[in-house]
Amino acid sequence: MVTTLLVVVIILAIGFDYINGFHDAANSIATVVSTKVLTPFQAVLWAALFNFAAYFYFTDHKVANTIAKTVLEEYITLEVILAGLVAAILWNLFTWWYGIPSSSSHTLLGGFAGAGMAKAASVGASAMAAINFAPILKVVAFIVLAPVIGMFISVIISIILLHLAKNARPSVAEWWFKKLQLVSSAALSFTHGGNDAQKVMGIIYVAMVASNVLKTGDAMPEWIPISCYAAISLGTMSGGWKIVKTMGSKITKVNAFEGVAAETAGAVTLGLTEHFGIPVSTTHTITGSIVGVGLLKRVSAVRWGVTVNLLWAWVLTIPVSATLAAVIFSIIHLFFT
Repeated sequence: MVTTLLVVVIILAIGFDYINGFHDAANSIATVVSTKVLTPFQAVLWAALFNFAAYFYFTDHKVANTIAKTVLEEYITLEVILAGLVAAILWNLFTWWYGIPSSSSHTLLGGFAGAGMAKAASVGASAMAAINFAPILKVVAFIVLAPVIGMFISVIISIILLHLAKNARPSVAEWWFKKLQLVSSAALSFTHGGNDAQKVMGIIYVAMVASNVLKTGDAMPEWIPISCYAAISLGTMSGGWKIVKTMGSKITKVNAFEGVAAETAGAVTLGLTEHFGIPVSTTHTITGSIVGVGLLKRVSAVRWGVTVNLLWAWVLTIPVSATLAAVIFSIIHLFFT
């Protein structure tokens, strides 16, 4: 039976995907805007188009399955999902307001896990009893691995591109790299949509299972992925200009050649992690890729003070989101049960 609370949860989940879109828009458009290949308006339309195009390719929903299994089924209720979503939305809006490119993936996972732990504690069980550690540990490991992989791949791609363009006139090479940046930014937006839209799909699915609208193992209704991909695309069209500035210029100055290398590395990394069902942070991945192209110039080209501040945001996102969700769940449990 469809309840009012289920409808509220679905609306909030789709709203989170919309926020995810404008929060993470900078990941795929920052370099293409900073190199003036596209205007900001053209860039968000370009990114949104390829965010939604991912719907037609990523049909296995492996990332959605990983998110859905974060909390054990016996501790999943609509109240748990509601608390997790509210916490994730609050943290996303907070970091967006201050221009901090934190991870929407990790805040959603942290919020869901924190609310599940509070639910377990409310019934007298150990808080940790609610957690399925296999997907959690995989995600935590890729907090470190995703940016490192992105950085490593961007260095390799940069070296290959430098070798291919070594005999070209600088003006000709620059022209080609600007054209290639359209392709690389499209690829990054495509894999970003495929990775990030799935996270909310998993949340909506478990909400419907918790409401007995679906049974565990049922096929996901097609309206869920369509809604999620549409929401993240519309969110991307709304931009995210505070974070664009951080990603496009504060970490390191990026030219067209470096933009191609960083975006391609980010797209390859996201494609690989999606294939293995790992909900990694698009933000972490592209930041690592941008650092990689900066390192190829010289270590001092990377503004390490900015990068260290970003690392603090990454480390804090899951525990802060989990704590906030636990508090919100406790309030919901106190007043509405």
